[in-house]
Amino acid sequence: MPRPRTMVSGPVASCFLKLVWYMNNALGRPQKKKIVSRIKGYHGITVAAGSLTGLPNNHRSFDLPIAGIVHTGCPHYYRFGAAGESEEQFATRCAEELEALIIKEGGADQVAAMICEPVMGAGGVIVPPKGYYEKIQAVCRKYDMLFVADEVICGFGRTGNVWGCQTMGIKPDILTCAKALSASFLPISAVMINDKVYQALMMESDKIGTWGHGFTYSGHPVAAAVALEAQKIYDEIDLFGHAKRMTPIFQKHIQSFADHPLIGEAMSVGMVGALEVVADKKTKAAFEIGAVGAAGTKVANNAQALGLFVRNMGDRVAVCPPLIINEAELADLFGRLRQSLDAAMAELKSEGHFKG
Repeated sequence: MPRPRTMVSGPVASCFLKLVWYMNNALGRPQKKKIVSRIKGYHGITVAAGSLTGLPNNHRSFDLPIAGIVHTGCPHYYRFGAAGESEEQFATRCAEELEALIIKEGGADQVAAMICEPVMGAGGVIVPPKGYYEKIQAVCRKYDMLFVADEVICGFGRTGNVWGCQTMGIKPDILTCAKALSASFLPISAVMINDKVYQALMMESDKIGTWGHGFTYSGHPVAAAVALEAQKIYDEIDLFGHAKRMTPIFQKHIQSFADHPLIGEAMSVGMVGALEVVADKKTKAAFEIGAVGAAGTKVANNAQALGLFVRNMGDRVAVCPPLIINEAELADLFGRLRQSLDAAMAELKSEGHFKG
């Protein structure tokens, strides 16, 4: 496991960026500073983290992204796979497009790292196709780039393993985490680095005589104590084992929506899933009824009226229950979600937007 460095609520994506720059200065590579992120990825909203984020609403009118941060394509096969293209071929194309971008940006001399969420969260719960991470990690190794895993959402059991990296076959040089680190009772986050990065940071700090980084509340003892207690409780109640046992039940429920007239894609991994609301299942056409995501908003609003909180990212409706949920509660959750979809479909039909 990479060595941890903790902070409180701090922008872990911004922190990793500084570490990458510092490391390359230490290694005599001052031009190797560019970072690759992904369209639809989410890494925060500070100047640096917001730049890494690949969602237009987090860039508009903020003069983002800043120089040195570029975005490669989103690995969402359902939306971006070409006609007749297999998932394997799509994954290969994603890797080829990544390599072309790296070459365009200066290759190994200038591109330092790539950051990914193992499973995209705010972008719509997007699970890349099989083989995707194997291919893009190979590209990163070819150009001597660090691979950074943003585990803020995926970490601590959400994807069926402790880390999303384990689920998706990722071997990160740097790993960031937060949220479930303390069960979200107090704000605390961590950046973990492997020995290669650690040794470079140590070498440079010894050379210049200082390590000029830190936050006022870094390693705050109260937040750290809460995080330790949360991890202890996870072990005591076998949280990750319970989540793994619930995963097949959760995924069966998610897949049961694949035949619903409104749903174009039902996707899940571990205990997180999403349903994409579409106007036409055959063509995958989205609804065009005013604001982007208006159909998904109808589903979310109907769910809230039934006491169920789901999140719609546009017309993708995410389901992310607490990992302590049991089988009966899952049945209740998805029963309410089905009612919400049916109610939204009735509204869309009455408004003349959906024929079914």
